[in-house]
Amino acid sequence: MAVKIRLARRGRKKAAMYDIVVADARAPRDGRFIEKLGTYNPLTNPASINFNEDKALDWVLKGAQPTDTVKAMLSYTGVMFRKHLQIGVLKGAITQEQADARYAEWKAAKEAKITGKVEKLGSDKAAKRQAALDAEAKVNAARAEAIRLKNAPAPEAAAEEAPAAEGEATEGAADAPAADATEETQS
Repeated sequence: MAVKIRLARRGRKKAAMYDIVVADARAPRDGRFIEKLGTYNPLTNPASINFNEDKALDWVLKGAQPTDTVKAMLSYTGVMFRKHLQIGVLKGAITQEQADARYAEWKAAKEAKITGKVEKLGSDKAAKRQAALDAEAKVNAARAEAIRLKNAPAPEAAAEEAPAAEGEATEGAADAPAADATEETQS
């Protein structure tokens, strides 16, 4: 019987979650399984991978074949590295203490990298939000200025209208005596 470590889909439409299971290769994808190791949620950023690493290592050492996606997850969490180190211990190349020390060092570096990514995503999100708020404030200020200019008469236009009105009044006053003089001569 060929045993595989694979994903079994669950969750609703367009919101998939997966169980990481050990199953017979002949069983259907969402059907019967031997053991559930954990869960995988690809919708979070970074993706959430929660499973029992000791059980996964035990199954991999027994010969269970992970699918490509599960193998990537096992490599990401360090199970495949632990398998590599454990084979070295079994062959006598290194001691168990050396293998544990190497794994602990690798795990610490990996955790730091993941934490850095989560913090970077959070700061990027905050920076994007602040940039959007600044852009919106700039647009609102421009709109307010346009409305102010539309509703209030421009000081230059008012200054141009005032001399023009004075000039018309002066011309009208000059024309009026001339018109009166013309009327008097006609009568």
